This record gives sequence, C-alpha cells and structure tokens, in this order.
Amino acid sequence: MADLLWDDVKCFFDPDLMGSLPDVRVPGVSVEDWQAILDLVAERGWECQYSDGETEVPLPRAEVVLSRAADAECPSLRVRPAAEVLAIFRFHADDEVNFDVDLRELQGQERLDVFCDFLRAIGRRLGKPVLMDPEADYGHPVLGFDVEADRVVLLAEPLVT
Repeated sequence: MADLLWDDVKCFFDPDLMGSLPDVRVPGVSVEDWQAILDLVAERGWECQYSDGETEVPLPRAEVVLSRAADAECPSLRVRPAAEVLAIFRFHADDEVNFDVDLRELQGQERLDVFCDFLRAIGRRLGKPVLMDPEADYGHPVLGFDVEADRVVLLAEPLVT
C-alpha cells in the first residue's frame, strides 16, 4: 500500500505553489550518518555521480567531503533512485543532510511511490525523520518520513487549488 495517495498530496508537488526544487533534509545528523547514506546509495545500486565543482570524481568517504576548506566549492552527489527521479545532495554541513528534488519529475502516483520509497530508505537507515520543505520556506515541512509510523506522512494540511 502506498504511503501517500497522489490525489491527496498533488498540491505539494505543484512547482507553481511549492517552487520546483523543494528542500529535503534530515536534521541532527553526524558524519557517520552522512556515510550511512553514501553506503545506502552503493548498496541499493542507485545510479550516482559525485562532482567537486565541475569535475566528476570518484565518491570519497563522508569525512573527506565534509572536512574540506570553508572557502571550497560545495560538492554535490546526484542520485537516481529510479531513472526518472533525481535527488541532488549538497554537502553544506555535517549536521544536516540536504538534497533537492525536481517536482516536475515527481508527477503521478508511480513517481510519488518512488520518492516515498527513497525517503523511507534514508529515514530507516538513519532512524531519523526526513522532511520536505517548500522551496525558500525552510523549517515548514509539508511531508516527511515519520520514524514512529515507519512511513511517509503529511505534516501540513493540503492546499486547496
């Protein structure tokens, strides 16, 4: 059974209402949690591409990525949990996992299910909530993985469009 039903949550996937690149985050993490995510990507065989600036390089360990100089360019990790769904992880801080998804790719029940599976996999691996905030509205999650419920749940009332 699906965590969320498209008809109930499609307003949260409308790029005009939410911004096309909402922020997905896991607060209160450690370098070890970051490494657990990198390990999860490898274990699941998700297609990925790590870039340091404009250069694609092999994925280093989390402690290497997160110990770069403060003025260094922020590296990114592009992960495809499915061919049509892309998550771009940004290594801004060692205490919060942060990644973007493109809502234009997350349309319909099938892609919503892929997205929920992705959030659930991360949340279960870390034992922490995974939250999605509207673009430029940090700290106001609309949905996310709930550790206690062991599923993705709504965290805000759906908008009437």
